[in-house]
Amino acid sequence: MIRVFLVTDDPFLLTTLKSALNLATGLGLAGTASTAPQALTEISLLKPDVVVSDAQLIGALRLTQQLMDQCPTPILIMSAATPDSQALSNAQLAAGAIEALPAATLSTDPEAGQLLARKLKVLAGVSVFRRKAQPQTARPALAAQHVSATPRQKILMIGASTGGPQALEAVLAKLPAHYPLPIVCIQHISKGFLDPFLLWLGGKVKLKVSVAAVGESPEPGRIYFAPDHANLELDGYGRFAYSHAPEYLHYPSVDVAFHSIAKHYGSLCIAVLLTGMGDDGAGGLKAIAQAGGQTIVQDEASCVVFGMPKAAIDNGAAQKVLNLEQIAELLCQAV
Repeated sequence: MIRVFLVTDDPFLLTTLKSALNLATGLGLAGTASTAPQALTEISLLKPDVVVSDAQLIGALRLTQQLMDQCPTPILIMSAATPDSQALSNAQLAAGAIEALPAATLSTDPEAGQLLARKLKVLAGVSVFRRKAQPQTARPALAAQHVSATPRQKILMIGASTGGPQALEAVLAKLPAHYPLPIVCIQHISKGFLDPFLLWLGGKVKLKVSVAAVGESPEPGRIYFAPDHANLELDGYGRFAYSHAPEYLHYPSVDVAFHSIAKHYGSLCIAVLLTGMGDDGAGGLKAIAQAGGQTIVQDEASCVVFGMPKAAIDNGAAQKVLNLEQIAELLCQAV
């Protein structure tokens, strides 16, 4: 039985979360708390397998920092559909929480409770490590050189899911402001969370961060993200395009993006597959390798969830298996 501890001062959210746990097999309630100090005390005593925390609880960020320092436990953040709540969620992800989900869908989407249960079961198996809270000084994104890209220019592709925001920060923050390649990132993310995540990430990296726009050509020294409602592809002219394919489980799909890059860029692509559950990206990474591109996956020890990288290793797509620091070093040297 996976023991889940709930932290919220919202009676409606608490009732909804309890109902979701009751309907799920293999999940049980370890306890609840309505304040951050109470939660810290009880979690330290009860040692649950997973913590679900309300992003808007007073002291929620400090609670995440203290848990990571004193009692490391996988944390899932429930966020409201407001910019302030989503910004708080991103701050808690940076402090060590593993994933965030929109709270509103639990009461409106019949499948949301099942998704929550699946996430909790995955998170229960995640190893988290003690980490001291580090003061962060936001840095403005620097303007990049504007040079039109074509399919004859190298490009860096990165795919990620669970644990991806922290992994992306660790890698992208190491890249210099004059990085000569366009960078395209495919991050599985719930609708409404992308904009505040990009705002947060923009303060951590030296490059300009934005959502890829249809018809736009990727430029060197910029970081582009797929939208949260569609798949992202690049066409034969090196321009972004959106697509919708119901057979893919995730929007955006890493596989869709990687396959389009394999087709149009081939050996001019460097592709990285980071932490995440499932196998999205493994097939696309293999296509890039077969087209002559360079392929890298994150190693098990540094992954939050080793699903996607392991799938790429198992199907022979991974040319290199590295930790996050090694990936950043290699990307700096590979151009």
